[in-house]
Amino acid sequence: MARPREFDEIDALSAVEEQFWNAGYAATSMADLMRASGLGKGSLYAAFGDKRQLFLKVLHRYIANQHEHLRDALGRAPRAIDGLRTLFDIPLDEASDSGARRGCLLANSTCELSMSDGDVLAMAHQAYETTTELIAECVSQARDEGDLSAETDTTALARSLLTAQQGMLFMSRTGMSSTELEATARALEAQLLPNSPA
Repeated sequence: MARPREFDEIDALSAVEEQFWNAGYAATSMADLMRASGLGKGSLYAAFGDKRQLFLKVLHRYIANQHEHLRDALGRAPRAIDGLRTLFDIPLDEASDSGARRGCLLANSTCELSMSDGDVLAMAHQAYETTTELIAECVSQARDEGDLSAETDTTALARSLLTAQQGMLFMSRTGMSSTELEATARALEAQLLPNSPA
């Protein structure tokens, strides 16, 4: 009979995710992962495989959680247009957190690894396609509710909103102040989500 694991896998993955998010993939060593998780090398390898396999598992988990949070944020708004406007609040919320000028783990990982790791590139592509689809569904609903023009291209607007949001997350990492980010968010919102249909 297999010996039960004596640690909480979710807690270990959460700790490892923080390490990769803070330092990046290349700058994280197995010693860092052992220290973050509190596990020995043998336990890490037995549970998750090598560093790369562990990273891919962490990235997959991060993507799934982000999609769950996005569905929740878009779905709980009183109207679909309000849900879309929350996309601009995410970078502002991140910037207000003392530890949040890390950007997006997926975007960071894509920039670092997409040229050398086909699996990371494929995961990123699929993740952003799924994100675009979720936003496009909300755009379609906002159009049906009369808050966007009937001629709105749902996919094009969804990609524009996602690109704007990710751009703000990146700019927050450059040291842009919260005041500047707020002004940028409101300007992008006014351009991409006007108050009335065109």
